[in-house]
Amino acid sequence: MNNNQHQHGEKIGVYVCHCGTNIAGTVDVVQVVEALSSEPTVVVSREYKFMCSEPGQEMIIKDIQDYHLDRVVVASCSPLMHEPTFRRACQKAGLNPYLFHMVNIREQCSWVHKDREKATQKAIALVRAAVRRVVFQEPLEKVKVPINPSTLIVGGGIAGIQAALEIADSGNKVYLVEKESTIGGKMAKFDKTFPTLDCAACILTPKMVSVAQHPNIDLLAFSEVEEVEGSMGNFTVRIRKKARYVKDNCTSCGNCSQACPVKVPNPFEENLSLRSAIFKSFPQAIPNTYVIDKENRPPCRETCPIGQEAAGYIALAAQGRFEEAARLIREQNPLPIVCGRVCYHPCESECNRALVDEPLAIKNLKRFIIDWELAHGGPHLPQPPEQKKEKVAIIGSGPAGLVCAHDLALQGYRPTIFEKLPVAGGMLAVGIPEYRLPKNLLQQEIEGIKKLGVTIQTNMALGQDFNLEDLFQQEFKAVFIATGAHRSLKMNIPGEDSFQGVYHGVDFLRAVNLKQPQPVGEKVAVIGGGNTAIDAARTALRLGAQEVTILYRRTRKEMPAEEAEIIAAEKEGVKIEYLTAPTEVLGEKGQVTGLKCIRMELGEPDSSGRRRPLPIEGSDHNRQFDTVIIAVSQSPEIDFAQGQKALKLSKWQTIVVNPETLETDWPGVFAGGDVVTGPDAVITAMSDGRRAAEAIDKYLQGEPLENFRSHRSKKLAPRTKEDRPHRFAPPFKDTPKAPRIRMKELDPQERRTNFAEVELGFTEDEAIQEASRCLNCGICVECHACERVCEAQAIDHRMRDEIIEVKVGQILIATGYQTMDTRPLVPYGYGRFPEVYSSLEFERLVNSAGPTGGRIVMKNGQEPKSIAILHCVGSRDINHHPYCSRVCCMYALKFAHLIKDRTKAEVYQFYIDMRSFGKGYEEFYSRILEEDVKVIRGKVAEVTSLSFNGHHQLLVRCEDTLAKKYREIPVDMVILCNAIEPQEDAEKIQRLFSISRSPDGFFLEKHPKLDPTSTATDGVYLAGCCQAPKDIPDTVAQASSAAARILANIARGEIEIEPIQAEINPDLCAGCRLCVSLCPYGAINYLEDKGISQINEALCKGCGTCVSACPSGV
Repeated sequence: MNNNQHQHGEKIGVYVCHCGTNIAGTVDVVQVVEALSSEPTVVVSREYKFMCSEPGQEMIIKDIQDYHLDRVVVASCSPLMHEPTFRRACQKAGLNPYLFHMVNIREQCSWVHKDREKATQKAIALVRAAVRRVVFQEPLEKVKVPINPSTLIVGGGIAGIQAALEIADSGNKVYLVEKESTIGGKMAKFDKTFPTLDCAACILTPKMVSVAQHPNIDLLAFSEVEEVEGSMGNFTVRIRKKARYVKDNCTSCGNCSQACPVKVPNPFEENLSLRSAIFKSFPQAIPNTYVIDKENRPPCRETCPIGQEAAGYIALAAQGRFEEAARLIREQNPLPIVCGRVCYHPCESECNRALVDEPLAIKNLKRFIIDWELAHGGPHLPQPPEQKKEKVAIIGSGPAGLVCAHDLALQGYRPTIFEKLPVAGGMLAVGIPEYRLPKNLLQQEIEGIKKLGVTIQTNMALGQDFNLEDLFQQEFKAVFIATGAHRSLKMNIPGEDSFQGVYHGVDFLRAVNLKQPQPVGEKVAVIGGGNTAIDAARTALRLGAQEVTILYRRTRKEMPAEEAEIIAAEKEGVKIEYLTAPTEVLGEKGQVTGLKCIRMELGEPDSSGRRRPLPIEGSDHNRQFDTVIIAVSQSPEIDFAQGQKALKLSKWQTIVVNPETLETDWPGVFAGGDVVTGPDAVITAMSDGRRAAEAIDKYLQGEPLENFRSHRSKKLAPRTKEDRPHRFAPPFKDTPKAPRIRMKELDPQERRTNFAEVELGFTEDEAIQEASRCLNCGICVECHACERVCEAQAIDHRMRDEIIEVKVGQILIATGYQTMDTRPLVPYGYGRFPEVYSSLEFERLVNSAGPTGGRIVMKNGQEPKSIAILHCVGSRDINHHPYCSRVCCMYALKFAHLIKDRTKAEVYQFYIDMRSFGKGYEEFYSRILEEDVKVIRGKVAEVTSLSFNGHHQLLVRCEDTLAKKYREIPVDMVILCNAIEPQEDAEKIQRLFSISRSPDGFFLEKHPKLDPTSTATDGVYLAGCCQAPKDIPDTVAQASSAAARILANIARGEIEIEPIQAEINPDLCAGCRLCVSLCPYGAINYLEDKGISQINEALCKGCGTCVSACPSGV
């Protein structure tokens, strides 16, 4: 004790605790007291065996009063344990509790040093520093704030359920958030609970039902916390409610799941069985509502210009459900016959199956399905709704016009199509040869659209027979221009217009399709490399040409025509000469006789991305031909636009429109298809027709032209063979290969003499086989089969995620655990041998509601005769998890009992130490021993395979440490008691709620003894296995404890906010943001506008981390 006369302004008392022998056993406490006595500001310096005891506190109180102390320093154990204790003592003596400072000489000295002298000197230095620091502390007052009585619980396992019910039963609001589609957690997967062998479902299910029915609990299943703001008493939490795609009026009848054609591994059953894309995890699931698993949109759908759900009709076709598949196609595609034959199938270009072997034959499958429908009762056309009064004109009956008319008819309009040609169909009718698209099938497509109430007037040319003003005078309220690109482009070379026998591609094909004579000679040259050139060449063969040669100025690689069409032409005898360009048409007596050509070479890429062809000087040569077809491209016929000032034209002589709405500058006039884009694909024009129909409807209904539902194709991120189609599937590189089914064709020599359709289609077996190659990318393929069988009309594929905001006073984290993936532990054989099971897999195997109905059988369906259970797989292992998972010994014994109860198998338990620590556990262990379970003490070295006489078994190799010998035991099945480990999203949860994690990854409690449910962040609590491995009784007890802490705070109505906080001097802050990144509580924000950091006082705990790191040095 120091009784020196105080000569300074401060009067400080120093108190050093022995803490029994915890401190005094290493630190010379008396020496510390004597050393501090010499400090000029220290009035009194004492030591005591247990300073935290009542006599120790009374000593401090008496000294404060007797010596009029204005500062106190206590050197003892952790401030987490006793700082509040000593603050209360100071306050009781009349001293402001924040004029007190505590030094942790137990954890920083006695626990970490063996050298007594060094530990003592360090203690002296720490206490002396505290004495000098406490001089600068100021009196502070706690602020009381009201507490919101609502509570957020994150995690719907048994811990979250228990806490939610206890808090809600007290009359307080609870928001229970669970990321899975049902509450119940891991316990819902268990069959029995140890040591009483009660039915897990019988314990859990009533609690789950109580949660669902409780008026004070808002159950937010299939939801995740996205953002947390505020502090204890007043948290604002934003939660993402993921779309279930099934409404709450679901009756849980299960018809949807039976109708779903997609099957994926069932994660609730630990992938031991399959489930549908629409599912309910287990019969007692809460909420009692199905959910649709939509991971990603399939690439075939994303790249299709009209958003056709190809994966949907393919999945139905794989099951032979062709009628349903056809209905689905027609729901989204007004021209399926056309698309099944002439679409350039961008879906196949992006098909993920190409990363395995070859793309799926999506176009061919569509064709088969629609052909099957035509052969089995014809198309099932929708009934148009009640007619709307507004009149709509569509100019052009090509793919854009037909689709626009179809979609408008289904919205209640009765549009009129005006077509220049004598036949309907536009380029479909006159630009595509009949051997690709039979005219009778196209006519069926058009007749189906007319049946919806669409009128088509042929021989009506815009600009000749009528103009746009005429249409508006006839009370048409909107016009869609879709006149296509029917004008052939010329090469503008000498002789092009001088001789007979020279045709242009689109004009040539139009004449042939309209049955107009187009005589061709024996030797035909076709100039160009696109689909028009290929079609013209193949048509010339069918008209009698003996030799057809395509001249193309680039190479095969740059040829824009479809590869399949090029191959078909070559099979029929068409020759293709690359890097050749005509420079002049030659002729005599008015008849073409040949071409003057020049050789080309490729230079740098041009605006199209293809390498520019450059003429080779001196390579001119003449070629003999008696017919020349120039098929280099085509453009829109826009003569009707002359004098129409409101129709703006581009430099390419196409109509300029708003690319999103397809509006022209003329109000009420829209345009799309090739007249806007220039020559493009059929499916692209169809996309414009669909967008135009939606835009016109919005326009006529007075709605803003925005938020369109119609699809636009998307550019997809690149994928590699390491990726996978969905989370349940293997990587593409590991997916079994299956050859693509080739569609049969007419013999090339036969077909070149007529216009019969070349491709013959699939058989039913071929279609099913090809459709079965689909990888079901994204899981749900949106076939809508579930929608068709749902009597409650609860399916809603248009649902979207919803962000909700809740305000709560306190938060409980109960996110549970996951079991270790033991595949990296190669010697144990998991993932290599089918009869090696994880603990949760076996839980489902023995569960009466599991994949085998509780029968313990192997993958071959036979009952095992011997089973090995391996303890501590990944636990108590310095290479993986050094901690004990605590429950493994007991559930291993439970497994042994269940096996003995249900089979005649021999059971071997391989353990390191049997830890039967809980109530009734040792008795349960004794009971298992009486059931003739073989218990072997020793760590298993290896599980390998064993074969003899065609019989396959597993061989367990281990050291029996009690018998002191090496053993090899053949078994039929192995069960691994794999380690409990933190959830995969533990780091995300840690950041969200500003809590800490221990080195093993579990969330860190405030103190393991004094405060095991709290975290370092006030108002955030822990329960269950997210804090550490524990069994169900301990989990429930901790959940109840956390609920009691929360309810105690609610009962007080207000809480005290710790006043010790950091401050930032704005004049010194350089805006380096170092403090922002280091703050463990997320309490520092960076102000972009001011360039400095700012403390969030509601979150700051005054820990000083930022102060020690600040480079300002102040």
